[in-house]
Amino acid sequence: MKTIATLALSPTAAHLAQASTILQNGGLVAFPTETVYGLGADASNDQAVAKIYQAKGRPQFNPLIVHVANVQTARRFVQWNTLADQLAKAFWPGPLTLVLPRKKDAVLSDLLSAGLPTIAIRVPKHPVAKALLTQFGGAVAAPSANPSGQISPTSPAHVRSGLDGRIDAIVDGAVCTVGLESTIVQLDDGAVLLRPGGVAVEDIEKEIGRPVSIRPNVEKITAPGQLNSHYAPQAKVRLDAQHWRPDEARLGFGAVDCDLNLSLSADLVEAAANLFAHLHRLDAEGKATIAVSPIPQTGLGLAINDRLKRAAAPR
Repeated sequence: MKTIATLALSPTAAHLAQASTILQNGGLVAFPTETVYGLGADASNDQAVAKIYQAKGRPQFNPLIVHVANVQTARRFVQWNTLADQLAKAFWPGPLTLVLPRKKDAVLSDLLSAGLPTIAIRVPKHPVAKALLTQFGGAVAAPSANPSGQISPTSPAHVRSGLDGRIDAIVDGAVCTVGLESTIVQLDDGAVLLRPGGVAVEDIEKEIGRPVSIRPNVEKITAPGQLNSHYAPQAKVRLDAQHWRPDEARLGFGAVDCDLNLSLSADLVEAAANLFAHLHRLDAEGKATIAVSPIPQTGLGLAINDRLKRAAAPR
C-alpha cells in the first residue's frame, strides 16, 4: 500500500471543513466519537469504502457502521419503524447502533453491508463527530480507526500508531469518554443484541418494556465486532485472573494490587472508558501475557467481557 502523509487536524471550523472536503473527495479521515475513534469514508463512494478495508486490512465479509448527523438523515437510508423511533428518541445521539432493512433507493455503497439486506446505522454524540457529519451532510462509513483485529483506538495517538501513512487525516478530539464501541441491536419484530457495547442491555429493555434477545455469537457475521478474535493486543490475554503469575502485565478491577486498574472503585462505566487505553499501555511494555481481573457480567460488564473474550481468543 502506498504511504501518504497523514494530516493532523484540530476540531476548528476550518479544519473540520478541510476534513469534510477530504471525505467528499474519496479520502479517509479518522475522527473521534464518544465510543472510539472511527475511520471515516463517504458511505456512497465504493472506492472510498474499499479504501477502509485496505487501510485496516479488514475482511470484506465484515460489515461497516454508517454514521449520520441526525435521525432525519438516518431515515433516508433505512426502513424506519416504531421500535427504531422509540430507541432513537431514548439513546440518540449516543453509543447505540440500529440494524434495519436498507431502503431500495438508498445511495450507499454495497460494500458497507457485506451482502446483507440491512444497514447498521447510528448518530454519534461526540461534538466533533456531530460537527463533521453536519458539515459533510451525508452518511459516513466508520469502523474503528485501527488495524483490523487489534486494540481499538481511544486517542489520536492510538490512531497514528496503527494507521499513520495509510489514511489522509486524523481529527483530534481528545480521549473518548465511553471507550467501548456502540451496542448493536437488530430490529424487526423485536430487538436482538448483535454486539454489547456502550448502552447496557438492561437500559434498552427498560425503555422498550420487553426482553432483548441476546445473540452475540453467530456462525455468519451479521454485524461489526463479531469476529472471534478481535480487539487483540500483541500479548496473550488471560481472563478472570484471581492470582497474578510472574512476568505478567496485570490489569485489575476493584481493590487489587496490579499494574493498571480499570476502576479501583469497581465502577463499570469507568472500567469501560479505560479498557482499550489500558490495554494499549500494558501491551507497550512488551510482556508476553496480560492478566485481567474478573469483571461482573452485568450492565457494561457484558460489553467489557465481550471485548476481553475476543482479545483472548486464538488468533
